[in-house]
Amino acid sequence: MRQKYTWKQRRRLSDPIEEHAAFGDTESKVALSGHPLHAMMVAFPISLAVCTLGADAMYWFSAEEFWPRVALWTSGLAFLIGIVAGATGTVELLIAPGIRIRSASWTHFILAVMLLSVLGLNWGFRLPDHVAAVLPFGLLISALAAVMTGITGWHGGKLVFDYRIGTQAGPEG
Repeated sequence: MRQKYTWKQRRRLSDPIEEHAAFGDTESKVALSGHPLHAMMVAFPISLAVCTLGADAMYWFSAEEFWPRVALWTSGLAFLIGIVAGATGTVELLIAPGIRIRSASWTHFILAVMLLSVLGLNWGFRLPDHVAAVLPFGLLISALAAVMTGITGWHGGKLVFDYRIGTQAGPEG
């Protein structure tokens, strides 16, 4: 049977994760002059994934063969830079105890790995024939990648802005 707590008893209950000694250790360990590399690098694959969708849409509307070539390059760069950004994020996750202890960090990691898989699929699908790959499947994969980019990016932003993951500790006092 589920025990009911009074308001005062609920106030005394605590989260064991928040009580862990490493909980507050969320400062970036992979940084350049205090700026986290992962946060700086993810802007590129995010924008390139959206540009791939835009290039596919432009080809759909114009039928100009310039746009599939653009989509090939943007999808490839999104994947390759995403791998580097993901590697910095993975190192950050594994070496910072305050980041590693939070389940939200692992959720973001899993979403990012899934996104990298879709970005790699999008690029690999275009390599043999970038023009024939666009309609309909290239466009659909690009749309999926853009949606997943939005979800993963929103979750990563929530980690930074709500939980202060990867940020430097402010001055005391």
